[in-house]
Amino acid sequence: MSSAWNASDVTPDGAAWLASAGTYPRSTLALWEERPDAPVVLPCGSVFDVVSAPAMFGRRMLDRLWDDGPGSGPVAQFRGRMLLFAAPGTAQRLPALLEWEEWGARDSREAARTDAVPPLLCHGTGDAVTVPAPSESISPTVPPSSQTTVPARSASRWLVAPDTRQPWLPGPEVLLWAAVRAARSAVRISIFPPADQDAKVYDVSRRR
Repeated sequence: MSSAWNASDVTPDGAAWLASAGTYPRSTLALWEERPDAPVVLPCGSVFDVVSAPAMFGRRMLDRLWDDGPGSGPVAQFRGRMLLFAAPGTAQRLPALLEWEEWGARDSREAARTDAVPPLLCHGTGDAVTVPAPSESISPTVPPSSQTTVPARSASRWLVAPDTRQPWLPGPEVLLWAAVRAARSAVRISIFPPADQDAKVYDVSRRR
């Protein structure tokens, strides 16, 4: 069996990075050692911000980041929304950039492009998010017949898991770019996602 790391696996370094956002990192890591399936609530604003998008639109943003852009930071799925981890300060600046983009649209076609961006929830200083447990990651490279010991996929899981103590995080300009392009592509994408949508693997080596 291959030991190659895949994009949905949380590594020990990635777990340490997540835990560093909390007041008591060692307690968080101890909890995960005892209960690796336990999600935790961590504050935003110092180590990371989080931009929350509806699941389908968030997937389009994620695809734009990986297909045409620089890749993404960690990304999780939680209760029907996509959580894109971003550089601190993003939550404060991104709404203003989106508003400027819409105000600056010069014709109806450009305005429609920005109107197609759904409200994005930006979590920064003073906010907190629920972080999926490390063990919620399910490898898309393992056949279903080999996953007999893996619990059913929950409403909280990693799509692109943290893997280092200093992961690259997109800033507000990068996420603005992804949101605008995701909105532009929305008219060409069926409202029904592909059957294998959750099995997509992102090549994280591209962002290094």
